[in-house]
Amino acid sequence: MKPRQTPLFAYVGSFTTKERNARGDGINVYEIDAVSGAWSHIQHVADFVNPSFLVVDRAQRFLYSAHGDLTEISAFAIDRSSGKLGFLNRQSSGGKNPAHLAIDPGGRFVVTANYAAGSISVLSIEQSGRLGSLRDTAALLGDPGPHRIEQASAHPHDIVFDPAGRHFFVPDKGLDRVFAFRLDPATGKLAAGDPPAVKTRDGAGPRHIAFHPTLPRAYVINELDSTIATYRYDAERGALAAEQVVPSIPADFTADNTGSEIELGPSGRFLYASNRGHDSIAAFAVAPSTGLLSPIDWQSTQGKGPRHFTFAPSADLIYAGNEQSDTIVAFRVDRATGKLTPTGQVVKNASPSCILITSNYR
Repeated sequence: MKPRQTPLFAYVGSFTTKERNARGDGINVYEIDAVSGAWSHIQHVADFVNPSFLVVDRAQRFLYSAHGDLTEISAFAIDRSSGKLGFLNRQSSGGKNPAHLAIDPGGRFVVTANYAAGSISVLSIEQSGRLGSLRDTAALLGDPGPHRIEQASAHPHDIVFDPAGRHFFVPDKGLDRVFAFRLDPATGKLAAGDPPAVKTRDGAGPRHIAFHPTLPRAYVINELDSTIATYRYDAERGALAAEQVVPSIPADFTADNTGSEIELGPSGRFLYASNRGHDSIAAFAVAPSTGLLSPIDWQSTQGKGPRHFTFAPSADLIYAGNEQSDTIVAFRVDRATGKLTPTGQVVKNASPSCILITSNYR
């Protein structure tokens, strides 16, 4: 007899400090009703500063949190019945302001992008799910971009493994580069890619990267110039080659904007990106043969500062977190056209910075 799938669980990280002008209060856990989609708050994990980015292992047994502006990350066990979190331990992130985490395909290491330190670090994961020792670290090197405030030094903001798990990539907002690395699956030691990085436009400020599920293409949202770059991907070498750059905002929008999150739908037919300033999620069609992008629509997130969004496991819904207006807003995804439509569901959550949804079993 197959196990009965439970309602989904949502884990929402937040910013909590005055320096961030934040109102968040830690990690909040919700149960999502499998029929109605309603969110019910089931746990508040307090006393954690800026749990700003969250990631789970493949088996959805453990959750790891980066603590923005600090120098540490934390590990939690996920109760498979209730979805609630139990604190395991915390360790140094190897550098200040860890902005993003990724778990290697083997589940043995967590890699962290240290935004303020301009470095990446590797920590081991013990069988118990606890964070172990620091295994390696690498400084990101290059000439800073032209923006005197946002690009004074290296600022890595994302870590994503390619679909084969052989290489991972680190967009660096400060150096206008996307760095490539390999991770030794036995030792956790880092090796630079070949080539070690690809250069973006001056002042682009690359922030996040997403890989196409079937085509040899990768997409980078550039924070500072509000563009999305399409790259051809050589999976053998782990090399990116630029092919296209398109705006992430409409041509008639002239106010300030910064690009934030980028995601592909599971089918690979549509790509989505969030804009802070225009306060929207942009939808693009992905050409089935070339992977090039063409704009479809821009949907208001009904709030301010959509820092992060994520798909529900069914891919029928997108949840957008409006960091500056303390809401999470649900959108229905039209699988035929790629367009988004608000469902009317709004969840109140102070300063949401990351939304993570799992599907455990009872």
